[in-house]
Amino acid sequence: MVDGQTVTTGDVVIDSATISKADDVAVTGVAADVVDVTGCIVTPGLVNAHHHFLQSAFRTLPGTRFVPMAQWLTTMAGAYAAAHTDPELTGLAASVGLAESLLNGVTTVADHHLTWPAGVDPVAMATATAQAGRTLGARVAFVRGTARDDPQAAADSVSAIVEALLLDNRSGDVGAGVTDDGMLQIAVGPSGVHADGPETFAALAKVAAEYGLRRRTQANEQVDVEIAAQRYGRRPIELLDEWGWLAPDVTIAHLCEVTDDEIALIADSGATATHAPGCDVPMGWGVAPVARLLGRGISVGLGTSGGGSNDAGHLLADARLAMQVSGLVGEPVSATALLAMATAGSAAGLGRSELGHLRVGAAADLCVWDVSDVHDAGVADPVAGLLWASPGRRPRDVMVAGRWVVRDGRLVTADSREFAARLRAALAARVD
Repeated sequence: MVDGQTVTTGDVVIDSATISKADDVAVTGVAADVVDVTGCIVTPGLVNAHHHFLQSAFRTLPGTRFVPMAQWLTTMAGAYAAAHTDPELTGLAASVGLAESLLNGVTTVADHHLTWPAGVDPVAMATATAQAGRTLGARVAFVRGTARDDPQAAADSVSAIVEALLLDNRSGDVGAGVTDDGMLQIAVGPSGVHADGPETFAALAKVAAEYGLRRRTQANEQVDVEIAAQRYGRRPIELLDEWGWLAPDVTIAHLCEVTDDEIALIADSGATATHAPGCDVPMGWGVAPVARLLGRGISVGLGTSGGGSNDAGHLLADARLAMQVSGLVGEPVSATALLAMATAGSAAGLGRSELGHLRVGAAADLCVWDVSDVHDAGVADPVAGLLWASPGRRPRDVMVAGRWVVRDGRLVTADSREFAARLRAALAARVD
């Protein structure tokens, strides 16, 4: 699967960290590493456009299942406080979330981090997540989020994070907030109009413009719509438009039950969208009308959201769910369209044209999916079968930037069970 429109047969040739044609590879006398993918499908690495890594430490908590979103937010905030969230816990949760992601075929993850306890160094928090990505060999887009934070303090922390993690890893200008090797990206993102006012949106927009960072936020989940109406007499999309947050550099997650007029505003602005059905559907918070968004030319990506509502970082499973429920809110969305959302669609929201496809010059991020066993027997369209057949499917092999990070279903850059044990031990020591 080269991209969302092109499915072909033949070899995939990697030259260093990019995709190359066979006749573009110089003969160096060094034997090539040839991997047999007979009976497999090769796809671009999946791109998770919306995650909350910290929530990987707080899954299936009592009081967080099938409840109103306002209650869920309160329960989760209490859990973060009880565990004394700090850089150590942040790094452990990020390591678990990233290891899980790689094992499930996700090579790039956008982590929208919203929890910044008073007195804790925000640069240390961001560094912990960035280091987890480096250790595991995953690409990370770290989003400095806010949720009722002081606007100027949040903006100042963005500058500090960029100075510490980005500028020292760039040979020139910041360039969309991405390090030269493409492994780390910095972005900004208020939680939503339910938690942050116009001052916060303005402060983060200013610092994003200063450094050339992408902007991300959430809109139209249950509590977002309710509070926007109570506090401002508006709907969230109207407020984002008024506050200058509908623009080509902005990605909006969730977008449950948006109206045709709101879709038109988003489409005209050039903003992109992220669908997160694995969070919104089981919690009963709404469903984004994906076919209508796509029909208006909006680029739509796919995200899992966090473990506090989804409990898993399995983007392919969420693509399957999105496909299955799509017909409940409009025209059905095909398996190939959902795979395109989970790759190029998500990458577009990050401004990363080198990700999400296997065309010549693309980043060498790919997944090898074994479709030769009974789970795929009788499947007429093997690419569509990636979603329709074998729920919970995991890739055989995963590559990021030309480096194998998963082989034969096992993480090779670290011990995933060690990460799990360390997180469990840390939580046991922190929470009474």
